[in-house]
Amino acid sequence: MAFSDESRQSLIPNFLYTSSFSTTNRLMEKFNNNSNPNLYRSASIPKDEQNLVIPAPSEPFGKIEMYSPQFYAACTAGGILSCGLTHMTVTPLDLVKCNMQIDPVKYKSISSGFGVLLKEQGVRGFFRGWVPTLLGYSAQGACKFGFYEFFKKYYSDIAGPEYATKYKTLIYLAGSASAELIADVALCPMEAVKVRVQTQPGFARGLGDGLPKFVRSEGALGLYKGLVPLWGRQIPYTMMKFASFETIVEMFYKYAIPTPKNECSKSFQLGVSFAGGYVAGVLCAIVSHPADNLVSFLNNAKGASVGDAVKKLGVWGLFTRGLPLRIVMIGTLTGAQWGIYDAFKVFVGLPTTGGAAPPAAIEPAKA
Repeated sequence: MAFSDESRQSLIPNFLYTSSFSTTNRLMEKFNNNSNPNLYRSASIPKDEQNLVIPAPSEPFGKIEMYSPQFYAACTAGGILSCGLTHMTVTPLDLVKCNMQIDPVKYKSISSGFGVLLKEQGVRGFFRGWVPTLLGYSAQGACKFGFYEFFKKYYSDIAGPEYATKYKTLIYLAGSASAELIADVALCPMEAVKVRVQTQPGFARGLGDGLPKFVRSEGALGLYKGLVPLWGRQIPYTMMKFASFETIVEMFYKYAIPTPKNECSKSFQLGVSFAGGYVAGVLCAIVSHPADNLVSFLNNAKGASVGDAVKKLGVWGLFTRGLPLRIVMIGTLTGAQWGIYDAFKVFVGLPTTGGAAPPAAIEPAKA
């Protein structure tokens, strides 16, 4: 199917993404208007690459067309790596956090929680539930990052360049919320099994025997008993994760880093991604923690309701029980996720996320 130059250009929301490449395009247009057409041709690049391809930060041209199937596949693969590997790595912290939420009398603090687990289950006990964690959060990461990029483009096109630039934070919030709504459907069954395995010693050794036992006990629909509280935890978390990250990274490059983003090295940009992700993760942990307590309670107690959780934990307990550990865990986790995700994007020839000044704010040079 053939596209005109105008339709090709409309496929890319340049008001959300930019790089040194966009500046090059403006220079090309200026050269094209000169009386000497050979000047333009000598500096030109293939016409099908001028608007569709976004380069890696220090490469002249990238190899993946923005918003092509290959682009979304790359974002999906990056999401699998960033979420699956990081959540599996912090399984010991997650294990202690879940048990502190379920049994605060026995697991009084972070240090005592690790001591109890070590005494009762040994070193191997620290990684109980790592398989459902890896599979569940890999599926969630695929949907979270892949659909975020899709919905960010979709809502930007609906808004148009002017309003998408003006209200870009709303675009980030809407895109991330829509993506997480889908991602949690993929995560929920594995999350239910993970919590049960981690908080009920003797229930099962892992996913292989835990999943069938869970289904026999509560039915297949029981795997989705915690879906609504999971949405309540993950959707605010993800909205904060993406919107705050994009904003924080943009502020870093605007106020704290004297060098323009497109002139920074790839390794430096990835360091900024990790730092921005860590700060965003702390905010994520705070806004999503009450729902996290609800998810742990409901998946641990058979037949329990949200009302039962509020009655037992109390409003203060919902907001504070296990929060310090979760701040450390989610801050590190989110920073690592953005670092891995952007590292993968750089690897396949895409720019890092965030920190780009909207091209709509850049006036072309007057001839």
